[in-house]
Amino acid sequence: MTRRSDDPAWRTVLEFWFPEGRSLRIDADAHREHWFWRMRGGAHDAITKRFSGVTADAAAGDLDAWVSDPDGRLALVILLDQFSRSVWQGSARAFAQDPAALGIAMEGLTNGHYAALPTPWFKVVLGLPLGHCEGPDHLDRVDLLIALREEIAADAPEHLQPIYRSLVRQARDVRQVIAAFGRHPHRNRILGRPSTPEEAAYLEEGDFPHRRAFEN
Repeated sequence: MTRRSDDPAWRTVLEFWFPEGRSLRIDADAHREHWFWRMRGGAHDAITKRFSGVTADAAAGDLDAWVSDPDGRLALVILLDQFSRSVWQGSARAFAQDPAALGIAMEGLTNGHYAALPTPWFKVVLGLPLGHCEGPDHLDRVDLLIALREEIAADAPEHLQPIYRSLVRQARDVRQVIAAFGRHPHRNRILGRPSTPEEAAYLEEGDFPHRRAFEN
């Protein structure tokens, strides 16, 4: 049985993943620290301790009813696209939910749910699957991701705009990787796929876009 879209479990996910809440008056330095925490593994241990069960439920499709609400849709994307990477870190299953997360995110872009999200940080996270999910249309999706982030940066409060401009730059860096390789080479070992010589050289450098967020 799927859970109702107003299940408080999705509220718990959002409250955990967005400690800054919904106020656009958030201090810029505090907000930057929240992004570092989200994007550079600071939440890993807490995710595995608190959210392994609900992440497995999401992966099994048991929480699909959440998509009837914009916040519920966002919470489901967080479980599938973000928490899966902690719960199943180091295994191919960490990325197995990417297609489902992408479908949920893309639908949110067309049905008004993305536009209904009240903060730039909510919108950025709903858009993450566009860059994360590999596939033949990956480059087109990254172009869409860049356009979305440019809009987010332009609409963000002035004191937060440098943070969101840095996320535009990061998306452009991702585009360079996908344009060159058609996939994320840093996943090759975990997914058991061989690297091309060009990918091996890239991996040797170790300069990956997901590690460059907020760099000037």
